[in-house]
Amino acid sequence: MTTFRDFYHGLRKLEIPPSHPVIAHASLSAFGEVHGGAETVLGALLGAFHTVVMPAFTYKTELTPETGPQNNACTYGSGKDANRMAEFFRPDMPADRLMGVIAERLRTRAGALRSSHPVLSFSGINAGDILGMQTIQNPLAPIGALYEADGWVVLLGVDHTSNTSIHYAEKQAGRKQFLYWALTPAGVVECPGCPGCSAGFQAITSRLGNASRLVQVGPGIIQAMPLKDLVDIAYQWIEEDPLALLCVREDCAPCNAVREAVAVR
Repeated sequence: MTTFRDFYHGLRKLEIPPSHPVIAHASLSAFGEVHGGAETVLGALLGAFHTVVMPAFTYKTELTPETGPQNNACTYGSGKDANRMAEFFRPDMPADRLMGVIAERLRTRAGALRSSHPVLSFSGINAGDILGMQTIQNPLAPIGALYEADGWVVLLGVDHTSNTSIHYAEKQAGRKQFLYWALTPAGVVECPGCPGCSAGFQAITSRLGNASRLVQVGPGIIQAMPLKDLVDIAYQWIEEDPLALLCVREDCAPCNAVREAVAVR
C-alpha cells in the first residue's frame, strides 16, 4: 500500500524548490492501493509545494450550435441531443471526471479558489493571482502566469497526453485555436482561444532530455519538468515543424483542422 510518506518523499526527491508553483495532473489509480486515497496524494502535494494548480474543466457545459466559423473541428447542427443534456456552469460545479478525483478534491479543499471560465477553469491553493489572469478570451492565461513565475509541471501517474501546458506552447507558437460554446446562467457564451487534441503529446518525451525528472512511488511514476523548458522545447519544435505533436488518427477533427490551417498559410 502506498502512503503519504511515500508520496511526500517522492515529490521531494524531484528537487523542485517548494516556493515554485506547480501545475499538477494526476491519476489516483496509477498508484494502486493508496492509504487515505485522493486526500493522501493531495496532502503530499500541498505539503511539498506552497502553490498547487490543477485543471477543473467542465465539458458538460459545452454546446454545439447550428452554425459557426469554418474549420472549427465542429459538426454544426449535430448536437441536438447532447445540447439538451448540457448543464449550466456554476462556480461549485464538479470538475469533469476526466480530470481525476485528485483534481476534484483540490477544487473542494478549504481555501481553494477557482477561475471562472465556463469550460476550462482551473483551481488552486495559494494561486489567486495565477487564476485571476484567466479571461474568456485567454483560457490558458494561468499557465502563462505559471510560466512567468518559474513554475513546474508535475505528472502523477499520467503521461504528456494529460499535460495541458503543451497546449499553451501550441498557442504561443501560433497554432490554430478553436471556438467553444458554453451554457451559463447569463446565456450561451462564446469561448475563443480553446485548444485542440492532446493525443499526440507523448512524443515530446524524446525532446525533453535532462529537463524531465522521474521518481517511482509504489507502482506509479511521478514526472516533473520546469514549465519554461517544456513550453520552450514544444514551441521550438512547432516552429520547426508546424505538424509536430499532432495525433495520427485519421478521423481526429481538431488535428485535421490544424493541418488544414497549416496547408493554407
